[in-house]
Amino acid sequence: MKLIVQIPAFNEEATIAQTLRDIPKKIDGISSIETLVIDDGSTDNTVDVARKAGATHVVQLKTHRGLSSAFGAGIDAALRLGANVVVNTDADNQYQGAHIARLVAPIVRGSAELEIGAREVSKSPHMSPLKRMLQRLGSWTVGLASGVRVGDATSGFRAFSREAAMQINVFNPFTYTLETIIQSGNRNLGVQSVTVRTNPPLRPSRLYRGIGTYLRKSIATVFRIYTIYKPLKTFFLIGSLLILAGAAIGARFLWFFFQGDRGGHVQSLILAAVFLIVGFQTMLIGLVADLISVNRRLSEEVLIRLKRMRSSERVQTSFRGRQPQRPAEEKKQETQWVWLLDEDKLDEATAAAEPPQEPQQQQGRRRRRRRGGMQQHPELPGNRGKHLNE
Repeated sequence: MKLIVQIPAFNEEATIAQTLRDIPKKIDGISSIETLVIDDGSTDNTVDVARKAGATHVVQLKTHRGLSSAFGAGIDAALRLGANVVVNTDADNQYQGAHIARLVAPIVRGSAELEIGAREVSKSPHMSPLKRMLQRLGSWTVGLASGVRVGDATSGFRAFSREAAMQINVFNPFTYTLETIIQSGNRNLGVQSVTVRTNPPLRPSRLYRGIGTYLRKSIATVFRIYTIYKPLKTFFLIGSLLILAGAAIGARFLWFFFQGDRGGHVQSLILAAVFLIVGFQTMLIGLVADLISVNRRLSEEVLIRLKRMRSSERVQTSFRGRQPQRPAEEKKQETQWVWLLDEDKLDEATAAAEPPQEPQQQQGRRRRRRRGGMQQHPELPGNRGKHLNE
């Protein structure tokens, strides 16, 4: 079983080497451990430091695209490299590499498909009481939206099985942590949490400027993702609230009307009509959004099948082009590939790994055949490789 530890990095030359050194070399149930560094358009020497520290693979993005894009590029590259288990960790060495064995153990046993490393928030001396409270509230909200219990929804230290990694499609530019949990819950993937420890922070977070910005973006992210996967429920709830508000205001107008005050409170009647109309239109929007979500699910299924076909072709190519293994003492850990993901260098490497095909023997002398006879086609399975002429 092959494990690839992916590390999204942006200007992390001061910490990437220590992060790579802390990754364990042997784990029970894992036969091969490789590292994958995703350089998100760094302007420093992150790539050179990662190479010297022994990174197995390096993906370089041309420009800085954000954490979510780097995470998605790493997942795609790890699948194409034949990973059975993918572990994501931060490049600032926040999480202890020794706990990777805890993450992958349930996936190796087959009892989980997504394992999240939950930080001990209540005991962490590096978090303020306000951050602890917000973290617990956020984890509860994400668990309510996804239908799964998570101990630390914002933790980036997590492990994916190959099947779970294929079903993850990140589109939010802010963060992938909340989106992957809600997606996993809607796809009925086995999600579990395991307690992990963290190292002392080496630098402040670059993901958000302050708590207010983080709360605003997190709430918008959760609402948007929940609306995408359950639009009918969301818009029907909003429409029902508007209709109830309009009905209450309309009931107030009727109360005064039957009490004899028939000349006033016209504003209440107008406001009730507005709420009722908007609520009804919101429900209609929910129906349209539900139809769109069906098309989205079909598109995701097509994308998952394409990923499986591409990964299977990659495995077959690697098997055909496999070279005899060297003795253990001759092996040397080195960076195998460095490519630009936008230029599809991985496909070029796949094509280069295929052995050259021998020229076909049919290019020589052509046999004459009688008119109305049979033409040989060994590549066709039907009729034992034969078919009739025109």
